[in-house]
Parts: sequence; structure tokens; C-alpha cells
Amino acid sequence: MLGGMAAAGLGAAALPLLAGCDKAPDPGLVDDGDAGANDRFDGTIELDVRDSTPDWGPFELKHAPDGAPNVLVVLYDDTGLAAWSPYGGRIEMPTMQRLADNGLTYTQWHTAALCSPTRSCMLTGRNHHVNRFASITEGSTGFPGSAARLPAECATIGQVLQDNGYSTFWIGKNHNVPEEDIAAGASRSEWPLQKGFDRFYGFLGGETNQWYPDLVEDNRIIEPPATPEQGYHLSKDLADQALRMLRDQRATNPSKPWYMWFCPGANHAPHHTPTEYAEKYRGKFDDGYEAYREWVLARMIEKGVMPEGTQLTPINPMPADVALSTDEVRPWQTLDADEKRLFSRMAEVYAGFSEFTDVQVGRVVDYLEQTGQLDNTLILYCADNGASGEGTPNGSVNENKFFNGYPDALADNMALLDQLGTPQTYNHYPTGWATAFSTPFQMFKRYAQFSGGTCDPLVIHWPKGIQAKGQIRHQYHHVTDVVPTVLDAIGLQMPEVYRGVEQYPVNGVSMRYTFDDAEAPTTKKRQYYTMLGTRGIWADGWKAAALHAPLGGKGRFDEDRWALYHVDEDRSESKDLAEENPDKLKELIDIWNQEAKDNFVLPLDDRSAVEMLSVERPQFEPKRDRYLYYPDAAGIPEAVAVSIRGRSYRIVADVDVTRESQGVIFSHGTRFGGHSLFIQDNKLHYVYNFLGIAPEQVFVSPPLRLGRQRLGMEFLRDGSGEHGESIGVTTLFVDGKGVDSGPMRSQIGRFGLSGGGLRVGRDSEDSVTELYPAPGTFTGGTIHGVAVDVSAQRYVDVERDAEAAFARN
Repeated sequence: MLGGMAAAGLGAAALPLLAGCDKAPDPGLVDDGDAGANDRFDGTIELDVRDSTPDWGPFELKHAPDGAPNVLVVLYDDTGLAAWSPYGGRIEMPTMQRLADNGLTYTQWHTAALCSPTRSCMLTGRNHHVNRFASITEGSTGFPGSAARLPAECATIGQVLQDNGYSTFWIGKNHNVPEEDIAAGASRSEWPLQKGFDRFYGFLGGETNQWYPDLVEDNRIIEPPATPEQGYHLSKDLADQALRMLRDQRATNPSKPWYMWFCPGANHAPHHTPTEYAEKYRGKFDDGYEAYREWVLARMIEKGVMPEGTQLTPINPMPADVALSTDEVRPWQTLDADEKRLFSRMAEVYAGFSEFTDVQVGRVVDYLEQTGQLDNTLILYCADNGASGEGTPNGSVNENKFFNGYPDALADNMALLDQLGTPQTYNHYPTGWATAFSTPFQMFKRYAQFSGGTCDPLVIHWPKGIQAKGQIRHQYHHVTDVVPTVLDAIGLQMPEVYRGVEQYPVNGVSMRYTFDDAEAPTTKKRQYYTMLGTRGIWADGWKAAALHAPLGGKGRFDEDRWALYHVDEDRSESKDLAEENPDKLKELIDIWNQEAKDNFVLPLDDRSAVEMLSVERPQFEPKRDRYLYYPDAAGIPEAVAVSIRGRSYRIVADVDVTRESQGVIFSHGTRFGGHSLFIQDNKLHYVYNFLGIAPEQVFVSPPLRLGRQRLGMEFLRDGSGEHGESIGVTTLFVDGKGVDSGPMRSQIGRFGLSGGGLRVGRDSEDSVTELYPAPGTFTGGTIHGVAVDVSAQRYVDVERDAEAAFARN
């Protein structure tokens, strides 16, 4: 560099002119994130280093403010206000109860009614549309508020704390990475390590199988470290990894405070739990969900969570012309004995899942106490939206049916009654329990206009920073308030400019004023709500709610009727005052319209789940009709794998077959939906597992000859079935000749939001079929490649083209 400077005309005599520049800014402040780039050197530089004076200031990492607390944020999924014991619910949460007994329990803390949007708010402190998260990542639409990519104008809490001397860790669920980026070769720009987190261990999608999870460590996709037979469960694994990170940090940088976001898969479907935890709740939900609502409301009032006089809302409150049949609650007294047994067991499993995960969180809290860190660790224990109604009125043993628009059958569910919560099921309770666990409010997750979708548990514990113990707080707050609260507790602010980009203002307000003043008036003035076509607005204790169903597909938003609630007087939103106060209703609707304009909310979108999830979004790779896969390409996520949904398709494999050849050539999906091409007993097999519904659709060839040959199948779609599934004919081929054929149906939607992926040469541990032992690794031959074609070509043409492609590769 010195030679370059001299060559440019800056002689050695001029070098001392660099001295005397301004010092680095106060380390407690946040600059534009480019450490040292704008700082001036305050030493002296001569020709010889011996005559020069160093200045490390511009190059030193910033330190956190003196006494800054550690921060642990525990964020569950899909949990209404009335589920957990600190709020009066039947689900025992020993760790959360311990924190509540020594901290604060909030009764009017609200979320965005769906996971990705809520999580984006917890990352940035801005409203979810400002973060570009109008919906889940799989529901992005390409409009300004719905691109599913955080804009540069929204720095994250991880980035701010990382730049100010914190170690930052993210454990568990993400669901803020666009689905097209969840692949080995995809962009990492939205992954946790690029958003300010030093370490990440968890899953990037919206949900995952708790026994066979889709795992990512830092910036790479990995396989689970063990199997259920070896005692594996994701919640335990996450706690193990959290403890490992905290111990490593303490061993190497004990003076640094840390921020950890711990996001277990609980309580999102699938509700998977060790059987002994489900058994703890045997019989505890036999009275049914209506009885539970009455019982728990009385407990909530007794505990001070709800005011005296709070009224229950109806279990089916939506007008008949608006309500969705999939969100209907079947009254308990109308169920037969089998249905009651099934629905009760589904609640028991959910409760066991929740408590088991709480016990794992307790291991982390115990470690903090044992190491003397608990007193100065700010802990927020909360959930991301109301209880989930995706189980439909009948519950489900395979939640993937919901995302395929396919109904559950009681007989299918009852057949797996004793397997609920185990690896054999992908279970979800019925809508009745979603309503019960969201007591006393209307509806549940996805319904952003009602508190059943948005009012969630939040316990805050910080012995060093909060004098009050075991108290209730009723101030009205929102998930956007978490980031300002954390920064306030630390003594930092969100930067106005970050990495050269002017930042959007933070929408949230700090909740710290509530820590030691139960009677302090709410400082939040207004908060809009919008999700999947639903709309609501809270302002100064009043609430307006549009009567519109999420994912209803009806549109016509300008025709929506609105209800009006005085929340300060009617916490459960049970009395519609719209006719009595038309001026107040108009005032609130006008506020919603202004908030929509200011926060990139429009256009509204209430399309069905199948339609929304099936939208083809821009991919980095050009659109193509043919995909080539090779044996070393394993676990390709569904978002970037070939899509055979609703179309004809062909699979051609180039394989050297020997007498010992056995195992999977190609697989995609899991036991809950998928297909597989494999060799068994010297015969080619193709199985299509339709949503886990027996019997599997199986096609088998005569005995194969030895040597290199082309093996494959073709599905020709003829039309749609009763529920939109594809109906057609499948033919199995060996060297261009059809060897087995018959009718087949295939899914119109995805094989699942998690699990399986696409693999060549093996299946996942949660394999598509039990016709071979998982993972069915191919042995005794060579797979040169597999082509999957979704064009209009017939099988024989695809086979010829595939042969040429394999020869080139």
C-alpha cells in the first residue's frame, strides 16, 4: 500500500498529515454498520514503523454498554391465551410458571396472527408489511408489502446487537427465508447468519417433523444427529444446541453479553411428543372444549388475567355468509363416542408436546441460574399467534391434507388413535380446541381482526431490571414492541442509518415503563391488523373488525361488514357496538385505511391455501420442463425441486443393474405424501403415497435383466377428482417398454411444508413407503442420473433426450 501511495504522489514526508484525525465514535452508539470505514486514524505514520504511533481505535470491535443484560427470547407457535398454566390453562408449564412467579405476566400483548409476519416484527420492530411479510414466506405475492424479503431499510435486532458487542444466537424455527432460497446452492442473503446472528441451528421452513426434522446448522443443510429409536426429539436437540452455544461463548468470551432467540417447533403441527408426556394428560380433556372454555375463563378471572364480568364469545361467531366450513367448530354434544375419544386424545398430545418443550427450555434456564447469569438475563417467554385451526373440524393425522384441500375422514383418524404424537402421524387437533385454547375470544390463528388470532401469552423475567414479582400487566402492546423494549433495557437505539441505508422508523414502543408500574397508562395509541384478507384496527381502547374469513377466496372487500368493540370495557370483544356508535366505527375504519397506506398493506389477499401455495414465484434458475438429478444430490427442498403438482410427468433413470441391485433410485416426500422409484427383489417398483391414505398405489415390473438400462414411469393426467386431486393413468417402463399400468391419483398440492425433500439413491429416514426399510439406500449397482420431465412430451421422447443428457454429463 505504501508503494501505491507513493506512486500516486503521496510522498513519505506527507504521511504525518494523516495524524490528528477525529477519534472513533462512542462504542455505545450505532453507526452505519461499516466498522471503521468512516473513522479517522489518530496515530502517526512515518516511513519506518519504529517512528510511527499506532491507533487501534478505528479497528476495535465495539463493546456493549456496561451492565448490559443477556437476552433470551423464547417464542412458541400456535398458542392461545388460555392454554398454559400461568394464564389459568390446564397445560402445565413449569418453566414458564417459575418465570411468571418471579416476573410479569402480560394479558394484552398481541401478534400478527401468523408466524412469518410475527417473527419479522420480532426481528426489526417494524410492522409486518413494512418488513415485506404480509403472509408466510410461501405466500409472497411480489407486491411491496408481500415480497418475503427484509428490505435494507429494516435492520434486525441481531445486526444492531452484533455491532454493539453482543454474541447473537438463533435456535429453532426461522420461517423468514424465502422458500426459493432454502437450497444448498441458493442465496444465503436472508439466512440467519446474514441477518446478524453468529450462530444458527434449526429449520428454515414454517414447520418440521419433530422426529425427522429438516435441519440447518449455520449456513449448511445437515441430517439429524439421531433417530427417534435413539431417543431423538427436536425440542431436546434444540436445548442441547442452545446449551452448547452458551457454554462455548462463556468459555471464550465471558465478558460479552449475548442475545438468544429460542424458537421451538412447538406448538405448531405436527404435535409430536414422547408418549409419557401425553399420558400425563390422559382424561384431562374428556369434558370437551365448550366445558374447557367455561372452566378456564373462571380461572383466568380468578387469576386476574381477565377482568370480572368478561363474557364468553360463541364457538362459531362468524356470520353464515362469511364463515368457512373448514373453520367450523362441531359442538361437543353432537360428537359420537369415537369422535370424543379422538378429539380428547389430540388435546392430550398437544398438551404433552407443550409441556415437554417447556421442560427443555427449563434446562437452559437452570444453566443460567447455575452459572450466575439468570439475574441479569432479560427473558421474554411468548407465542407467535393464536391456537391453530388448520386441523379442521375433524382433526387430522396428516396436516398435509389441509394444504391439499383434502378432507379428513374419521375412520382414517381413528385407525391411528393410539399412534397420535408418534412418528407414525403428522397430527393436529380439531378447531374446537383452537377455540378453547384461545378463550375467551372469537376465532383463532389467521383471524387478525379478533384477539383469538392475535392475543398471546407473554411473560417477562429480569430480576436485576424488574422489582415487581408475580404481577399482572394489562397495558395494550404488540409484537413490534419487543425490539424497542430490548434496546431500551440495554441502552441502545435502532440506528437512523445502517450500512449507508436510511432506516424505516421503528413502529413499536418500549414496554419498559410497565416493568414497575402496574397502573401506568398504555403508551401505544394504535395498531392495525391484516392477515389473509382479514382486517382490524385498535386505537385508544376501541377495536373495529371486518367480518371476513381468511383464505375465503370471496374478495369483495369493499362489501365487508364491520363490528365495533370497546376493548377497554369488553376485553373478550363480545358486544358489537357498530350500530350504536357509527361515528366511532367510521373513525376507526378511516384510521385503518391510513395505516394501510402508510405500511404497504394493499392489496388484500384472501385466496385459498391451495391457490396461494401453488403460485409459481420467481426462481433464480430459469423456468424449465426437465430436471436432472444425480446420486450426490440429496435432500433437495420441495420449494426448488421439480413440481409435479396438477400435471403429467415422467421419470427416467439411467441405471446399471446387477444381481445385488436393491434400494431407492428416486424419492420425493415422506410417509405423509410422496412417491418413490426403487428396485426390490430384482423388480422395478413405483409407489405413489397419496396423503398417507392406504392403500398405496404400487406398480411392479417383471424381473429385470442385468446391465445398464433405462427405468422409469409416466403419469398422464386426465382430469381432477372430487377434491381437486389429479386423476390419470400411470405406466411403468423398462427400456422404453410399458411393463405395468393402471389408474392413479396424485396430489394437487405439495408433499408437505417440511420433511423428505427430493433424493436420488436413497429416501429420508421418514420414508415414502414401508415397502423398504428406511432410508432405502441404493446398493449393488450404479445410478448414473435421473431425469424428471413435466413437459408435454411422451415418455419415449423424454427417454431418448434423457439418454443424451446423461451421456453429456
